[in-house]
Amino acid sequence: MNWLYNTGIRLYSAAAALASVRSRKIKTMLAGQQTTLNRLLPELRQLDRPLWVHAASLGEFEQGRTLIERLRREYPDRRIVLSFFSPSGYEVRKNYDKVDKVLYLPFDTPANARLLVEAMNPSAAIFVKYEFWGNYIEQLHARHIPVYLISAIFRKGQIFFRPWGGFMRHILTLYTRIYVQDENSARLLASIGIENVTVAGDTRFDRVTEIMKTTAHINGIDRFNGGKGADIIVGSSWEADEEKYIPWLNANPGVTFIIAPHEFNDKRLALLRKSIAGNVVYLSEWEKMHADGTTPADDSAIRGIIVDCFGKLSTLYRYARMAYIGGGFGAGIHNINEAAVYGIPVIFGPNHKKFKEAADLIALGGGFSCHNAAEVTATLNRLHTTPDALHTAGTAAGDYIKRNLGATDIIYADIIG
Repeated sequence: MNWLYNTGIRLYSAAAALASVRSRKIKTMLAGQQTTLNRLLPELRQLDRPLWVHAASLGEFEQGRTLIERLRREYPDRRIVLSFFSPSGYEVRKNYDKVDKVLYLPFDTPANARLLVEAMNPSAAIFVKYEFWGNYIEQLHARHIPVYLISAIFRKGQIFFRPWGGFMRHILTLYTRIYVQDENSARLLASIGIENVTVAGDTRFDRVTEIMKTTAHINGIDRFNGGKGADIIVGSSWEADEEKYIPWLNANPGVTFIIAPHEFNDKRLALLRKSIAGNVVYLSEWEKMHADGTTPADDSAIRGIIVDCFGKLSTLYRYARMAYIGGGFGAGIHNINEAAVYGIPVIFGPNHKKFKEAADLIALGGGFSCHNAAEVTATLNRLHTTPDALHTAGTAAGDYIKRNLGATDIIYADIIG
C-alpha cells in the first residue's frame, strides 16, 4: 500500500493509544484489537473459508444485516465472520447469534492485514458503505478472494475525486464489485475510470422494513397514553438536540413523548429526566409496571418515557405520530429510515449532507431539516397542531421507503446466488 497511507494509519494508531488514557471507549477498542491478534487468529483458522462481513459500527452493521440473515436462512451451514472497528458496534452485537465469530478489526497496517486475512482465508469479503481499508483489500485481492463494497455512496468532494487522491482511487480498483446507492455515485466513479459498479440501492430500506414486520415485545407499550401512542418520539438523542426540543416539550405539557438517548449512563438519564416537566418514567420502570399484563391506574398520569436500554428504539417508532432524529446538530443524523418506515414524518438537524435519504425526504415533504431551536419549535408546532400536514408528511415518508426496497435481492443474487 502507498507509504503515505501506511504512515497515516500508524499515526492514527499512535493517536488512539494516547487518547485511550482518557477515553474508555478507545481503550476498549484497542483491547479488543489485541484480543483479535493474540487469541482469535487460531480460532479463525478452524473455520472453513467463512464469508467475512465488515462494518465500521452499528449503523453499517444494520446495512449488512439483511445479507447475513438471508444467508443464514438459506445456507445454515455456511460460516460467517463479522468484524467491527468501533466499540459502539462491537459491544452491542458481540453476541449476535447469526454469525460464527464477532471480532474487532485491528488497525490496517500491512502486518495486521496479512495476519488476519491469512488466518481467516475467507471465501469472500463484504465491506459496508464507507470502508476503504487499503492493506486488507490488497491482501484479499492478492489472494484472489472476491471483495465487495455494498450500500456505498460517493460525493464529489471526497478524496477519490481530488487530484491528490490517486492512492485512494487505487483501492477502488481492487474491489470485485462496488454496489452503490444511486446513479450519481456511479457517474462519479465512472469519471475516474471505475467501472466495476452496480446501482443497487441501499439495503437499509430492506432492513427497516424487516424490523417493521418483526417487532420486539415491550410490556404494555401499546397502552401508553391510553393506547394512542406518543405525540413524538426522539431517537438517538444527544445533548445538542435536547437543547432544541426540550423547551418545546416543557412549553406544551400536554404533549406525550418517548426519548431514546444515543449514549447514556445513570447520571445522564437522571439529568434528562429532571429537565422535563411532568411525570416521566424509564422504559424499564414502565415494563415492570405492566409485567403481569394489567394496566396500572396511574398510567394516565405518565406523559413521557425515557429509554434506558438498547435494542428497542426501532420497535418504539411504531408507537408515535412523528419523530425527531438526533445527531444533526453534531457529527451527523442517525437512521431516519427506521422511523419513516412507519409512515411518520421525521425531523432532524442541519448536518445531514452525507445522507441521501435526508435530501430525498426533504424534497418529498416527509422530512424536515431545522437549523436552530426556533425552527425546531415551528416545525413541531405545525405538525402537532395540523392533522392534515402530519398525515401528508407521514404518507410521503412511508411511500418513500416502499419505493426503495430491493437492494438486498440484487446484491445477494450477485454475491451469493
